[in-house]
Amino acid sequence: MTAIRDAKDLHTDVHVPVVIVGGGACGLSAAIHLHDLGVEAWVLERDAQPSGSTALSSGFIPAAATAAQQAAGVRDSIPDFMADIQSKAHGQAAPHLVEAYAHAVVPALDVLQQRHGFDWEILDGFLYPGHRARRMHSLPQRQGQALIQRLLRRAEGLGITLVTHARVVDLFVDQDKRVHGVGLQRPDGSRESLACDAVLLACNGYGGDAQLIQQHVPQMSQALFAGHVGNDGSAVRWGMDLGAGLADMTAYQGHGSWAMPHGALVTWALMIEGGVQINVKGERFHNETLGYSEAAEQVVAQPDALAWCVFDQAVLQLAQGFPDFVELQQAGGVIHAEGAPDLAARLGVPVSALLESLSWPLDGPDAFGRHFQRKLQGPLCAVRVTGALFHTQGGLTIDAHTRVCSAGGKPFPNLWAAGGAARGVSGPDVSGYLSGNGLLSAMAGAWLAAQDIFQERSICA
Repeated sequence: MTAIRDAKDLHTDVHVPVVIVGGGACGLSAAIHLHDLGVEAWVLERDAQPSGSTALSSGFIPAAATAAQQAAGVRDSIPDFMADIQSKAHGQAAPHLVEAYAHAVVPALDVLQQRHGFDWEILDGFLYPGHRARRMHSLPQRQGQALIQRLLRRAEGLGITLVTHARVVDLFVDQDKRVHGVGLQRPDGSRESLACDAVLLACNGYGGDAQLIQQHVPQMSQALFAGHVGNDGSAVRWGMDLGAGLADMTAYQGHGSWAMPHGALVTWALMIEGGVQINVKGERFHNETLGYSEAAEQVVAQPDALAWCVFDQAVLQLAQGFPDFVELQQAGGVIHAEGAPDLAARLGVPVSALLESLSWPLDGPDAFGRHFQRKLQGPLCAVRVTGALFHTQGGLTIDAHTRVCSAGGKPFPNLWAAGGAARGVSGPDVSGYLSGNGLLSAMAGAWLAAQDIFQERSICA
């Protein structure tokens, strides 16, 4: 359990200028940026190795007008990116964060590329729903785990202190809401404490906290949680105890194609490029091009909370450019069939229902409002999936510098939050999640927090 404790109870000889709680993409990149600014920071990570939500993702970071995007010849702009974020969020994303993140993610990625050797590539071949331009930045491996490992290697190379097996359970706070230190728990139950001048909560959301999910996202309370175990809601509960504001608590990132029983993410590129989803009765049930996040609720609402992603060889060829999909295929998670009758038999669905589901007009929208450019051609493939909850998009209220604010809007003296711990830019609903919003918040928030902490001269002294 997390706790707010009186600063008078903090007794330790160990002091560090900045404590970063969480060693995911947000925490590690913030530590790197602080190092560049000459500020010492320790990263406290609850697990044996950093991973977090990032390691479970595809590792794609949206950004406009970066050096990598310009080098790829992509025409894009920060205003267009901001407009796309707000359009997907139905105009309900926090304006100050949309502007701050869309601008900050540019130097965040450019510095990692130019100063630290990150070889960003711009994802080509298709656009994720809601993005008008190719702006997904990825390392060549196209995996979130690769991003974490690259950040970790760079942090280690810079000599940044990373303390693993260190689960932060206490914040030591005075009557003015200033954090004087943290308490951490080791796997054997022993406790340690650490004094500091500033704290960045880069730790988690609350997807793994059943009580908070039931309270704020009840429609997904019975869904599979495919996020990281560290998303235990501790940052939110600290904030609640401190009197911090909370915002967009009903927002989350879901995914409508979590492979079953293999437990792997199936890229939504399959749907964007012509694939469809059917339920266990062989029936289509939604417009697959609206987005993978809102698709989670659609899939969970089907019989047995299961669906099949159905696609053809043209889509399969694209999917094989994603390492996670290749691993799924090697594990036997992809069913192959010569045509619709053969596929219906393999899936155990009525052939008549499947044939109807694969029949759609090419001269206008179908019954779900989707516009198709072509029909699927045999041979056909299918993957069994469920809808999953990945990570939450609501959290602590923060200002444009990522300072945690009270319910009344006043920033706390020396507490910052970014990534999963803080309010995101998806508005209050699952449909507001624009692909990559999670890593946008993590990477841009890390940059903003580092710059603002640096401005606190007392911390840098």
